[in-house]
Amino acid sequence: MTMFQREKFDELLGSWPGVTFVDQWDSYIAKVGGKVFCLLSDGSPRIVVKVSEMSFEMLTGLEGISQAPYFAKRAWVQVFDTAPLSEDDLLAYARQSYTLVAKGLTKKLRLELGITDDVGKV
Repeated sequence: MTMFQREKFDELLGSWPGVTFVDQWDSYIAKVGGKVFCLLSDGSPRIVVKVSEMSFEMLTGLEGISQAPYFAKRAWVQVFDTAPLSEDDLLAYARQSYTLVAKGLTKKLRLELGITDDVGKV
C-alpha cells in the first residue's frame, strides 16, 4: 500500500495533531486548522503539497512533478505516482507542507489543536 491510496494517506497523515480530512474538489483533502496542506486526487494518482521555494525549484525539475494547477503561487507542487521519490521522501514533503501551513495558523489555534509552539522545528 502506498501514500497514493486513501487508507495509507489516512494512516500516515491522520496521526499528526489537528489533521482533518474532507472530500472536496473531486479529491481527498488533508487540512490542519481548516487549511489545506495535502491533497490526494481521486482521478489520477497524484498528491499535491505546499513546499519551500528551494524545494519547488528542485522538485519541478524532476519527471512526474510540476506546479499544481488551481493553487495560487509557485509554492504548491503535484507529485504523480511515476515521480522518482521514495515513500519516505513523499511523506517528508507532506510533513513540510503540514508545517508550513500550521505555522500560518494563530498561536492560539495551534495550541487548541495540540500543535506544539515549535512547529517550525518539526
